[in-house]
Amino acid sequence: MRISLFFLLTISLISCDEKKSEPVNPDRPPNIVLIFTDDQGYQDVGVFGSPNIKTPHLDQMAADGLRLTSYYAAQAVCSASRAGILTGCYPNRIGIHNALGPDNTHGINASETTMAEMLKEKGYATAIYGKWHLGHHDKFLPTRHGFDEWFGIPYSNDMWPNHPQQGTIFNFPDLPLYENETVIDTLTEQSQLTTQITERSVDFIQRNKDNPFFLYVPHPQPHVPLFVSDKFKGKSERGLYGDVIMEIDWSVGQIMQALKDNGLEENTMVIFTSDNGPWLSYGNHAGSALPLREGKGTAWEGGQREPCIIKYPKKLRAGGVIDVPMMAIDMLPTIAEVTESKLPETTIDGKSVWSILTGERTTPVQDAYFFYYRVNELFGVRFGKWKLYFPHTYRTMDGQEPGKDGQPGQYKMVDLEEIELYDLVNDMSETKNVAEENPDVVAQIKVFANTMRQRLGDSLLGIEGTETREPGRWEE
Repeated sequence: MRISLFFLLTISLISCDEKKSEPVNPDRPPNIVLIFTDDQGYQDVGVFGSPNIKTPHLDQMAADGLRLTSYYAAQAVCSASRAGILTGCYPNRIGIHNALGPDNTHGINASETTMAEMLKEKGYATAIYGKWHLGHHDKFLPTRHGFDEWFGIPYSNDMWPNHPQQGTIFNFPDLPLYENETVIDTLTEQSQLTTQITERSVDFIQRNKDNPFFLYVPHPQPHVPLFVSDKFKGKSERGLYGDVIMEIDWSVGQIMQALKDNGLEENTMVIFTSDNGPWLSYGNHAGSALPLREGKGTAWEGGQREPCIIKYPKKLRAGGVIDVPMMAIDMLPTIAEVTESKLPETTIDGKSVWSILTGERTTPVQDAYFFYYRVNELFGVRFGKWKLYFPHTYRTMDGQEPGKDGQPGQYKMVDLEEIELYDLVNDMSETKNVAEENPDVVAQIKVFANTMRQRLGDSLLGIEGTETREPGRWEE
């Protein structure tokens, strides 16, 4: 009798365990997970060509999903890039430029609709674990813009008293760590932050397995200063920077495993990408955008073309590679289509690329993509296989002494005096200017640029756009 009871109890427990991992209701709206790193270079993933950083989980994600090889961040700097992916707008449309810091008194306007707010209207649970960077005053915090939960930092992890240029260029206050709208700690070191963000993400998945959710994981790393936990310290052939990427890859693996363990893998769309290219002035503490030109803070390919991987087993084929141009501004409308959500009532710039992801379309959904930097300066335009640059000043480390071990090197400024055109299909490294050989292409791109200048402006030419909106303002 005792043996029979033990046998029945064992069978019951096994059945319960099996039930936990069964797929959820297939008719339920898909979960969305957006993993967003900081200053990661195009080459800094194994499947994107890294010769010395192992990323087995990201490589597996690409094998199980899609690798996008002509995906662009919305701008080549932190706050602007985040504004673009979360609202579907060019950042300059909504008044978010550069990287906001502790002294800034503006942030994302309450009238803008974030991805979290869009999905929350559909009944999604929403959370952000990591770096926000769209304003640090109360009215700008993520919990006021669609997120149910937040754990992380309000701006970049180098905006603290330990900045290498503190006292000479900067005067940063202490770096706060938030739990929702409460400061729970002052960070004096950051080696556990990636682990804590990962643990929060896994817990959120487990707590919300029975309802659709949006999980946004904007890692503060590999933005300098670099920090890694002991479990990955010294593990990479690429030094500390490689260790950091390996820990982020581990984090991706933990999130993927949590989805699988809870029967959510098939019906979850996971997106991995970065906010902009590598901060090259930091030398061995910076990533690599090779074979692309330049890095963060420029409109050259290395500044905004980013590694991007999307996995959604229920709908997207495994092992696909897509080279059709698309941009972060297209993510919100794409997710709106996938989740059957209502688009924002205000004008956005992005368009759904779902038809490209499914293979139904092989051409861009946008006529052109526009590369703005600083405060509303139009640097370049991507049109089909072509990339055109207008005269502007950009920064480079070419010929300069690189930084080392957390200390930055000095950029030199270069004036681009004439229009330059590159064929990115045959010259993705942008080595040969072909403007003179293709006057018709140059003329066609100029038409697109002039139209956009009328809409969003171009401070290089003193043009104010007719469609720009104000950011939110903090009033004491």
